[in-house]
Amino acid sequence: MVNAGGSEPGEPGYSLEAPVRDAFAPGGALSRAADQFMPRAGQTEMALAVARTIAHGGALVVEAGTGVGKTYSYLVPALLSGERVLLSTATKTLQDQLFGRDLPRLVEALGLPVRTALLKGRGSYLCLHRMELARHDANFPDRAALRSLAKIEEWSHITRTGDLAELPGLDERSPLIPLVTSTRENCLGSDCPKFRSCHVNIARREALAADVVVINHHLFFADMAVRESGMAELLPTVRIAIFDEAHQLNETGVQFLGANLTTGQLLDFARDMLGAGLQFARGLVDWQTIVSQVERAARDLRLSVGKTTSNARLRWVDEAPEGVEPQVWREALDELHLACTHAIEGLATVSEMAPDFPRLQERATELAQRVERFGAKCEPAAVRWIDVGMQLRLVESPLDIAKAVQDKLLKTGSAEGSSRSWVFTSATLGDDARLSWFTEPCGLGEAEILRVDSPFDYRNQACVYVPRDIVKPNDAAHSGQVAAIAAEGARRLGGRTMVLTTTLRALRAIGEELQRRFEGAGEIEVLVQGQLPKRRLMERFREGGTQGRAGCVLVASASFWEGVDLPGDTLQLVVIDKLPFPPPGDPLVEARSQRLELQGRSSFNDYSIPEAAVALKQGAGRLIRRESDQGVLVVCDSRLATMGYGRRLMAALPPMLRLESRDDYLAALTRISTTSPAWT
Repeated sequence: MVNAGGSEPGEPGYSLEAPVRDAFAPGGALSRAADQFMPRAGQTEMALAVARTIAHGGALVVEAGTGVGKTYSYLVPALLSGERVLLSTATKTLQDQLFGRDLPRLVEALGLPVRTALLKGRGSYLCLHRMELARHDANFPDRAALRSLAKIEEWSHITRTGDLAELPGLDERSPLIPLVTSTRENCLGSDCPKFRSCHVNIARREALAADVVVINHHLFFADMAVRESGMAELLPTVRIAIFDEAHQLNETGVQFLGANLTTGQLLDFARDMLGAGLQFARGLVDWQTIVSQVERAARDLRLSVGKTTSNARLRWVDEAPEGVEPQVWREALDELHLACTHAIEGLATVSEMAPDFPRLQERATELAQRVERFGAKCEPAAVRWIDVGMQLRLVESPLDIAKAVQDKLLKTGSAEGSSRSWVFTSATLGDDARLSWFTEPCGLGEAEILRVDSPFDYRNQACVYVPRDIVKPNDAAHSGQVAAIAAEGARRLGGRTMVLTTTLRALRAIGEELQRRFEGAGEIEVLVQGQLPKRRLMERFREGGTQGRAGCVLVASASFWEGVDLPGDTLQLVVIDKLPFPPPGDPLVEARSQRLELQGRSSFNDYSIPEAAVALKQGAGRLIRRESDQGVLVVCDSRLATMGYGRRLMAALPPMLRLESRDDYLAALTRISTTSPAWT
């Protein structure tokens, strides 16, 4: 790649800022790439800051408010730099958008001969070998799954990428997906009979040959932890790495930089061992006995926890998790280790019969090592717990990714030996000047900080209402009152309402109450997260109120607080049930709070409030997505208006017009539902 100015990076007189500024000027390249492009001072400011970081190296952290256009702000200087670039996003959906829409538009507009590639984790690609194994699996789920498998097999003959996201009608929650995709544990590598046509390896080869590679945070940190995803070869050749939606980096990173062991992993291993054993070495080993021992040990480990409430998270600071008898727990771990040892011994006797067996033996060894690790004391500066659900999950996690970022990223150079350039950006990274919520746990205290405000006129586009007479969030009547507020707003707007909850319990309670209120009326359809796949929920919500359809209310939690883009009049009312403080009983939250208290700091002021501020800002960000949007935000938590810390949380929100009474709130809804004029 050659710099648009005619010189290459590192040559005398090389300047990236001039061509970047030209691209964002009226009539520049951006006007050809973006629909209805308008020059924005904030967007150009961010692009020039990214250009300087690329030219000189180092780390840049940018909080770019909604509407700034941060994607083009980092893509333009990255593409014009003439260097290899790694782009990482928070989700596979954002990955697809960046690779399939934004990059092609810019590459064409800038007229650059750039090769781009998309690289996802193993679980996104069809594994041809495991698809064949699934066809012969005697324990296949049901006939519906068999029909789905037939569709996948038909699609496998025409797909170029093997990316399951391209297969129409395949539910992302389908139990079939784990049966036709590989994991690091069960992949046969170069010994696989389908190695030459392997979609994962083809994607990796394309990534190594590309100028710009689009990955996701999960893939990045998985490789940092195990050096297996293909990034180990890719990253040393790249000098520029850009992380979009960077606010998810810390929580994504801690998932991979610790250790985990689940009963699901054990049962998957047992199933794969039985399938391979009966197919390639029937009668040579007592497979049923070995597999039964592993399955029984996994089941006994789950039973050792007792009748603990499902979806509970139990702290683990002593010999055993909280509430679990230590001797019973110890015996269950010993039994599990013995079962893995017997599996290793059995697999060793048939290792030359098929390539599946050496890999299965490696898996058994790794599982045994994990059992040993969880039988020993927890690592210093880490926290340990178990998640109790349909399966049991043992977790040991670092409190943050600061040390890993400092040691494994910022201290390393590129292949040419020059300083790498790291750019981290998101719409929400903190509530103070140094963006400490993000920079501290990510080890970026020395990074350059830039905050670019949203270009939206929030005071004229949106308003915020905090009901003063609503009961406190811990009152049993709270969810019913939240549902009543949402129902009243939805009736006035003909739907166009999203309720964001902080807990699954509130999600169910509010969803059920809203469904009861609108049942049989036909005026409003109530959509509740979990009742349909996320993609279908979003499609149905966007359709609400069009072509004679009923308007929609969507009740959601977790992932719907961010990454949901519903511009125009599709969404005009966002109701948040309560202030999103971190859950006090969570082991990771408790450990982080204790660390701050030991440092003489306030865990509430330095952890709980910043966490709530960022989450609240993310939820509020669903409301206004374009310059012409208008809407109302309702926060059903009187603490926002009555407590001292409420001022800090309110300041974290965009500068919306404050509504002081229910009459003001209803009047605002009426204005939206008619002509949608400015508030003032």
